Amino acid sequence: MLTRRLFCRCLPLAAVATFAATESQAQTSDCAVFTPERQKEITPDQAIALLKAGNQRFVDGKTINCDLMAQVKQTAGGQAPFAAIVGCMDSRVPPELVFDQRIGDIFSVRVAGNVINDDIVGSLEYATQVVGSRAIVVLGHSECGAVKGAIDDVHLGKLTGLLERIEPAVKAAADGQKHSSKDKRLVQTVAETNARMGIEDLLSQSSILKELTDKGELRIVAAMHDVATGQVNFLTPS
Repeated sequence: MLTRRLFCRCLPLAAVATFAATESQAQTSDCAVFTPERQKEITPDQAIALLKAGNQRFVDGKTINCDLMAQVKQTAGGQAPFAAIVGCMDSRVPPELVFDQRIGDIFSVRVAGNVINDDIVGSLEYATQVVGSRAIVVLGHSECGAVKGAIDDVHLGKLTGLLERIEPAVKAAADGQKHSSKDKRLVQTVAETNARMGIEDLLSQSSILKELTDKGELRIVAAMHDVATGQVNFLTPS
């Protein structure tokens, strides 16, 4: 496979100039910040597609290099993110990186175990109803410490109450059987179940999110990030 430098050497100067101009135009388009007008043109399905494409770039090592300070200036007067991610606080799963998004592209709402509580719901109501985000992804991940803690029924200060929010997923996945976080398959299943249940929690706890979803103005999906590969797999409804 030709490297970019060798590829350009094999082309006539005019072709090199055309290639560079095309590449520059594509880069400029990819680095354009989301304005309210651009956000409104995105459908919920297109928003999910943008995230999928971004994760594929991340996995392939082809992330887009943008002028972040230029984006800081362009978004100083307002923001119009096209999607919101409910993710875990795990340091290995930063949404902006794993979806290859930049300043002003997505809302990132993070808490251990990507659990759903009033603060998360309120934040997402703001992201969608007020600011206009078109999609919500409840993003779980492999080897989740919060999920392991819930499986092992860990009690530790305020963490105890947080882990209790994952308990329904533990009960559904374990199905009454004795369980331990040493069971990697169970950990993965609970994490996936927890992400899927996150959708149910959002729709049951927020009439605003449900109405937007029913009207087709918002799509809420669950996904799982693999910390070993960087790949995000979108889950089918259970």
